[in-house]
Amino acid sequence: MSLKIKELMTPSPQTINATQTLKFAQGKMRELNVRHLPVLDGGELVGILSDRDIQFIESFDKLELDQIKVDEAFTNELYTVDSDATVAEVCEDMAERKIGSAMVTSDEKLVGIFTWIDALKFLAKSK
Repeated sequence: MSLKIKELMTPSPQTINATQTLKFAQGKMRELNVRHLPVLDGGELVGILSDRDIQFIESFDKLELDQIKVDEAFTNELYTVDSDATVAEVCEDMAERKIGSAMVTSDEKLVGIFTWIDALKFLAKSK
């Protein structure tokens, strides 16, 4: 039997609302020591905000993170996988597409997040 993504994912990940500011999101990422936050709008998963998204906005001199909402910066092209997907197939897809995270769902509800860091931690423990 192949290892399932639900066995390695971070369950019940912290999320951020699309109406929050990027300053709030940045603080939350630092506090939680994470690089990705799933974005919810009205309780529905609509995207992912990464630390790289925030860094990009910060690179513009005249833009202030406390004035910009998450919904203006997040990525709405989600890579979602079912919680019963195999780790091998998810890692292969992530590598092929150059994606840093996968939203793990069950019955169309967000149940976890799997990142390349999770994959590396697993590999390090497997040696």
